[in-house]
Order: sequence, then structure tokens, then C-alpha cells
Amino acid sequence: MRPESEEQQPADRWRTVRNPVIGDEVTFVHTAGETGGEHTLARVLLKPGGGNPLHYHLTYAEEFEVVDGLLTIHCDGERLMLGPGETAHAPIGSRHRFANNTDRPVTFLTTIRPARRFEEQIRISYGLARDGKTIGGGIPRNPLQLALLFELSETYVPALPLAVQRGIFGPLARLAHWLRSERSLEKYLIEPGPSGRAG
Repeated sequence: MRPESEEQQPADRWRTVRNPVIGDEVTFVHTAGETGGEHTLARVLLKPGGGNPLHYHLTYAEEFEVVDGLLTIHCDGERLMLGPGETAHAPIGSRHRFANNTDRPVTFLTTIRPARRFEEQIRISYGLARDGKTIGGGIPRNPLQLALLFELSETYVPALPLAVQRGIFGPLARLAHWLRSERSLEKYLIEPGPSGRAG
């Protein structure tokens, strides 16, 4: 993979999204469209102190490979410290998280298999953060947008029973679809034209 540069073509710039709230950067190396939904491959730049809370997925697995720096992976009670070239696998249903517990950035590759709608949820959540529409660690202020993002991400937290999480967000997501709230998120999924504007 070649590093990003100022001379990138617009299509290449579209591949990289940044979250100004948490300071992370994600570059889509292989998208779901390019792999026929088989996987999504993303390069993640994680700032010192960055990471995500413990969570799990029931529809896809994640693989991690460190490019530069040290990445901490927690998976089903095991703690791993990965250096460049080292890998870890979080199977479907595993309780896992990643973190940068060092004082310098870490770059790693993550493969989502199958791709599901991982790219969409990242583009939307980072877009909402850029537009100042999130609180805390990047949670959407609008509860209907939050429910739609929950539905897209297929990500659950161990702290609450799955039935409770689905019981809260399921009806909200259905209401959001009924109100066509997803239209407020579509702009984050449209590649900018040559002028830099969506469309």
C-alpha cells in the first residue's frame, strides 16, 4: 500500500475519513463493493489513548495486523500486545476491543469478514462527528440517527443483555425508517465530485 500524499486523486481522498472528535483516521483499502461483500479492509491510524469499548458482533469477524506502533487487543479475556507484522483474530461473537496505550500513534489494518455495512457506519459516524452532531466519544445527538447507526454497525455491548439493546434500538430504528430519517445520513455516503461537493 502506498502512503497518502497531497497529490492524491479525488477518488483516493474519498477513501480516507477522519473523526475530529476522537482523532482517528480510517482509509478503506478494499471496500465491500470491490470484494463482492466478501470483506472490507481498512487502514486505521489510532492516536495515543485511542480505542473502543468492549463489544461484539454476531454477523462478522475482525482481523487485526499492526503496521506501525503497538496495539493492545482484548479478546474474550485475553490481552495481547501486537507489534509490526503481528496479528490477532476476533471471531464472530467474541468480546473484544482495541486500544493504543502508548504515547505515539499506531497504524493497523483491520479486515471485516464478511464486509456487511462496516464502511457505511464508519463514514456516517465520522461524518456526524465532523458536523458537530455527536456527543461524548462520538455518539449521535439525534436518537433516531443513533438507532440507525446501531442497526448499521451490528455492534453490541456485553454490559446489557442483547434483548434489551435490540428492544431499545429496534423500535427507534423502525420509527426512523418510517420517518425517512436515513435521508439525513445519505450525504455522508456520496462521493464528492471534482468540485469537492457531493454528487
